[in-house]
Amino acid sequence: MSELTRRIVARLRHFVGNRRRAKRVYVPLKFTLAIALRRTNQSSSRKLPSLDGHTLDVSTTGIALIVPAIRIGEHYLTGEDRRLQIMLELPAGPVEMLVAPVRYEGLEEDKGESGYIIGVRIMEMNESNRAQFNEYLGKLVGKQKTERIKN
Repeated sequence: MSELTRRIVARLRHFVGNRRRAKRVYVPLKFTLAIALRRTNQSSSRKLPSLDGHTLDVSTTGIALIVPAIRIGEHYLTGEDRRLQIMLELPAGPVEMLVAPVRYEGLEEDKGESGYIIGVRIMEMNESNRAQFNEYLGKLVGKQKTERIKN
């Protein structure tokens, strides 16, 4: 998809509405991401280059990531069929997941932050990480409902 097309689609979301179904929680969580290697029979001991960032929002199905760059080395984070490995820092401890980028756009520099926002879909997570992640989201969603009732 061309850059112009991406911008048009992003603007349309603001006017037409959003088709997302999962409840999103706006919370800044730190994470480290790396480009996931294709699985092979050989185990790799080399350290992959990584990039640190923080979340804009999270849901049970996806995350909005804010990163300072759209590439790690010569590899684009949003390349076709790209998979990213994320270590997300939750208060109870880190959770690891495999995600797929679905969209990205540059952040407007006049908002005080530069870089890119990447929307990702959660593809894989082991059972214990999934349970920890869902429990954390459940607490946040419950807290948001309570705060709305008080106001």
